Amino acid sequence: MTSPASDIVEHISGCIQLATLLEVSAYPKPGNVHRTANFDNTRYEHFLASSIAIGSSLRNASHRGIEVSSGRIRLDEVGVGFIIRDGASSMIKWQHGGNTILGSILLLIPMSVAGGYVWSQPSPSIESLRHILSKVIRATTVQDAIQVYEAIRLSGAGGLGSVEKFDVAEDTYRSEIEKAGASLSEVFRLSSGYDSIASEWANDFKITFDIGYPYFVSQLQETNDYNTATVHTFLKILSMIPDTLISRKVGDGQAKEISSSAGEVLSLGGLVTDLGREKLTILDNRLRNDGHQLNPGTTADLTASSLALAILDGHLP
Repeated sequence: MTSPASDIVEHISGCIQLATLLEVSAYPKPGNVHRTANFDNTRYEHFLASSIAIGSSLRNASHRGIEVSSGRIRLDEVGVGFIIRDGASSMIKWQHGGNTILGSILLLIPMSVAGGYVWSQPSPSIESLRHILSKVIRATTVQDAIQVYEAIRLSGAGGLGSVEKFDVAEDTYRSEIEKAGASLSEVFRLSSGYDSIASEWANDFKITFDIGYPYFVSQLQETNDYNTATVHTFLKILSMIPDTLISRKVGDGQAKEISSSAGEVLSLGGLVTDLGREKLTILDNRLRNDGHQLNPGTTADLTASSLALAILDGHLP
């Protein structure tokens, strides 16, 4: 027997908000804001406020998933792009630290839609969630793409670089997308080679489901410590997937070198050994130099989506 719709909405949105709060609180995530480290203009409390700010958007997304499950609307009527834009707008209104979690919003809104759908069925599972998430992504529309571009511009996201087609920095993006009839999933597919968030959309959230989530669960079972499991998951993702925010800012070479360093920290035990902690401190200090040009922000977003899966699967702190 399934729960009432309101209970499902609160469950999905609560799990996902908790994931964003736990992700930013985990420390010491090298090169990132966390509970004991801030940037000059973006602080820990800005991320906390952002996590609360997106609550209404997450609830809306999960409610729309329930409506699809019950047959009241079609998947292409969900309005994923509008909900993402609404989430980005709330993020900006609720705090003064600028773009804090746009990448996470881009991952967690479609996950919330899928969560609402799946948890309104008799036997919800992570496997079913991935199946429906794929359908949610493929049902996105041209208007979804335009709304997400507005969300990106509204948030003032930096480090995007320039592209030849559908460049978000150009005022012609709307007419170009409409003329091409490009859905949001198609736009992300074009960006998937140089942006890991787009790659998740193009590849059924492969990093989240196949790397981050199972590794986090294994680390939680091994260490029995939520903070350690989260930091290690961050390092694991970074070690395997060079951070594309860093790549766009300073080039692939440095991004790959940082990934190698993250892998070395893990191989030495990470937070559970003296040498691992020493190497982690060295890496953290390095990534905080040069005006945070080496901030692995995309890895943090992927860690948040991995935690969201784990919490939805019952792995509460």
